[in-house]
Amino acid sequence: MIPTSFGRDGETLYVHGSAVSRTLKHLSGGVPLCLTVTLLDGLVLARSGFHSSMNYRSVVVLGTAELVTGDEKLHALEVISEHILRGRWAEIRGPSRKELNATTVLRLPVTEASAKVRTGPPMDDEEDYAMSVWAGVLPLALKAGTPIPDDRLPETVPVPKYVKRLGRA
Repeated sequence: MIPTSFGRDGETLYVHGSAVSRTLKHLSGGVPLCLTVTLLDGLVLARSGFHSSMNYRSVVVLGTAELVTGDEKLHALEVISEHILRGRWAEIRGPSRKELNATTVLRLPVTEASAKVRTGPPMDDEEDYAMSVWAGVLPLALKAGTPIPDDRLPETVPVPKYVKRLGRA
């Protein structure tokens, strides 16, 4: 399992990484893969360890990835960039030939996928409800903080709207 950025364009998922990545080299050879994305929403604390759990949203996509080249590679990198932060691609410098050569992009058609969601409180055994043990959900959230400018950024460069939209600027 390798954490990686991804982007979706219709029924296609794009993933990218280093051109020297053994994992991506292996996957570009046409072997089946399983791509998973999980968002943890909370810890479900029950009165027993057995019934403790997590609230989450998860998706699994199964398939065979294909190596992306040519114009589609640049398009895929834009899709990934826009998935991370919509509006950023229009402002940044595009990849150089050297950077494109150092990057592998794979296309994974979304033809077989499964989603699973767990929400709600703990579900203890009936007799455990009489216990004097705290039970409930500890919500977890990923949230953007205050943007931290690069040390070499001139003070005259404002924080972009797409960063302000997510951050506390």
